[in-house]
This record gives sequence, C-alpha cells and structure tokens, in this order.
Amino acid sequence: MLLSDKITGGVMVALGATAFLYGSTLPPVPGQQVGPSAFPMAVGAALVLCGTLIAFGIGRHFEEVAEADVASHSAPELLEPLPAWRNWLALLPPALLAFYALASEAMGFLPTAGIMVVIASFAFGARPKLAVPLALIAPFVINLIFLKLLRVPLPGGLLPFPW
Repeated sequence: MLLSDKITGGVMVALGATAFLYGSTLPPVPGQQVGPSAFPMAVGAALVLCGTLIAFGIGRHFEEVAEADVASHSAPELLEPLPAWRNWLALLPPALLAFYALASEAMGFLPTAGIMVVIASFAFGARPKLAVPLALIAPFVINLIFLKLLRVPLPGGLLPFPW
C-alpha cells in the first residue's frame, strides 16, 4: 500500500509539532544558554519543515530527474543484486549501539567511538585513507561538543579526554 505524500508529510508535521511543543515545556537549566529543550525543539522544527516540503511536493522534480538518469544508464553494475552480506548491514547500527553500551564504561568514549567509526566506515565501503583519520578525529570532536557545549561528560575509561 502506498501512502500519499500529503498524508506522510502531514504525519511528519504533526510529529514535529508535538516534539517542538513538548520541548518548549522543558524547564531551562540555570546558568546555561542551551538547556534540555534545545534538542527536541530543533528536531521538531526540522520535522515540521521536512513534512511541509513533502506534503507540498517540493523537491519531487529532483527525484524524477534522478530516476530518469538512472533509467537512461544501462550500466550492468546497476542491475546486479547486492552481495548477500550487504543484507545484514541493517543490523550493524544496533550492534554498534550495544557494543557502546557494553564497552564505553570500561574502555572510555574515545577508544569505543573510534572502533565504532572504523567498523561502520569499512562496512559501508569507505577506504582506509578516509576511515582511519575519521576514526581518530571524530571522537575528539564529539567529545568536545558534549563536554564544552552540552556540559555532559562522557566516560573517560582507559583514555580520558585530554583537556
């Protein structure tokens, strides 16, 4: 069964409005500019915007152009089925989340996140030239955001954040 874009967009708008309104009821944290209401309100506003764009069909032209472009190329690699192991990639994010839950307290955020980034990067086809620097830099940036902006310390473990 296919749903109309107006229905799908309307559901997204309603969900986003609900998240925004709920987030606006959360109390602010004294002395901080960013409180617990910031994230649900940002996500809610984004959902309302995206739902509105879907409901009004804005951007549908880009999908039609992309489909026509794919149809015009009769490359055999586009018609080949995915390898069997690719079907299991949907289980990777929950498995990585479970790994984080089990290992982050003992190992700490930095090594755990680095391992997760490397595994996810390789699983989704990144080359080592991109995956390794990303695994070394991204955990530090994420930890810095949590520590300095959100003031939420992440587990230190074996390799605590250096500053």
